[in-house]
Amino acid sequence: MSTDSTNGTGPAGHASDNDLVIRGLRVAPVANRETEILQGIDLTVRQGEVHAIMGPNGSGKTTLAYALLGHPAYVVTGGEVHWQGRDILALSPDKRARLGLFLAFQYPTAIPGLSVASFIRSALNAKLQGIDKNDDVDPTDPMKGGISMRDFRNKMREKMAMLKMDESFAVRYVNDGFSGGEKKRLEMLQMAVIEPQMAILDETDSGLDIDALRIVAEGVNAMLNPNLGVLLITHYQRLLNYITPDHVHVLAQGRIVKSGGKDLALRLEEEGYGPILREAGLEINVSDEALLVPQAPGEDLQAVH
Repeated sequence: MSTDSTNGTGPAGHASDNDLVIRGLRVAPVANRETEILQGIDLTVRQGEVHAIMGPNGSGKTTLAYALLGHPAYVVTGGEVHWQGRDILALSPDKRARLGLFLAFQYPTAIPGLSVASFIRSALNAKLQGIDKNDDVDPTDPMKGGISMRDFRNKMREKMAMLKMDESFAVRYVNDGFSGGEKKRLEMLQMAVIEPQMAILDETDSGLDIDALRIVAEGVNAMLNPNLGVLLITHYQRLLNYITPDHVHVLAQGRIVKSGGKDLALRLEEEGYGPILREAGLEINVSDEALLVPQAPGEDLQAVH
């Protein structure tokens, strides 16, 4: 594919420390290192930009998200990832998070016995402590724990109101008994309070009805600012009706095969993946026709892939 500094892919253009720069990234599962899922990803996500990654099932979208945050089930077999002037592939997952990276999971895990408020405050204080662990902040020390309880409560109330969440969420156990929509809102609440500089949202729209989707999308839009870059992974064009991407990339067979703007997502909605994948010279096993999402209450049928 061509390289173009305007679409965020390839080596063209000058990258700064505030860009997430992925070059030649190759990733395989630890259980089968001979089979690479990602086969050379080139991508630059700048702060203040929203990049959408779309692609057929099994194309490697979630693998990309997990690899960027250091999931232990995957091994990087080649390439580089730079952020904030550091090679993040050399850092542990917690250090990547302290450096301002954030991952919203497609399937968040329940943690019975740990309250939402305690969980988020610990995460926030760990980020405030920094990657080099500033001695003035110690999340385990009540006297040097970082943000004061009063400031934290005020911040939580503000962000929960923005996401239309009841304040009772704060005392519930993390994702324990949560509906799909509640789990995704909690992911957005974490993002809102922690205020990362680069957010990777792995199919945040998965399993949401149209009302929950709107609320989550409104929350993301409210957080967008020049200091936040977003890598938005989605099957659903419908999410891009609410969050307007600056760039759209099609990931297939472990590579980015096409990049463009919002019009590319609309083309996928109309045509399916078949035509674009054939243009890229790939042998495909996907339909040319758009698939229909099961209809949620109050929702028009939407095209997904």
